[in-house]
Amino acid sequence: MLDIPKTDFHIRRENELEKGFWGRCYIDRAAAFALYQRGGKMQKLIHSLKYGGITPIGTHLGMVYGRILEESGFTEGIDFIIPVPLHKSKERKRGFNQSRVIAEGISVATGIEVVADILVRTVRNPTQTNRSRYGRWENVDGIFRLKNHESVENRNILLVDDVITTGSTIEGCVQELKSAINVNVSVIALATALS
Repeated sequence: MLDIPKTDFHIRRENELEKGFWGRCYIDRAAAFALYQRGGKMQKLIHSLKYGGITPIGTHLGMVYGRILEESGFTEGIDFIIPVPLHKSKERKRGFNQSRVIAEGISVATGIEVVADILVRTVRNPTQTNRSRYGRWENVDGIFRLKNHESVENRNILLVDDVITTGSTIEGCVQELKSAINVNVSVIALATALS
């Protein structure tokens, strides 16, 4: 993992990823393990996880990043972890949700519970790949639903995704989570192109 372009976003406030959400949605903090580069090692690892079904990659990287987040204090005060949801039919076809696999690895490292049934994706939208920033935002607008607002009220949530490119998916999730009272959301991903 020495040749993965890691970030220091977990220890740096107002980092490039956090700034990418300014004016779009309110998050407490944002961090990513590595920068996402086309043809790079992280892209290949995530591709093997998502499309090759090699889930131990996600669990292992989640555990590695979870330890880093824990040691840096990033996870201090977090009540539970929510993975970015897939639509039921897409998860059924793939056999797993890659964000949940990563979240479970983070949970092993931090001891923070994963709650995967509160936030759901209600629309099976087309893939985000090859969409413009605006097209990605349109593709996720209003597709997430919070099943139980009371369960997240007055809570600090860690929202987990595999890759943050334009941030549109995270923005859609955060807007729905923030529809509950006094919810604080921090965001992490294994990789980001938003920097």
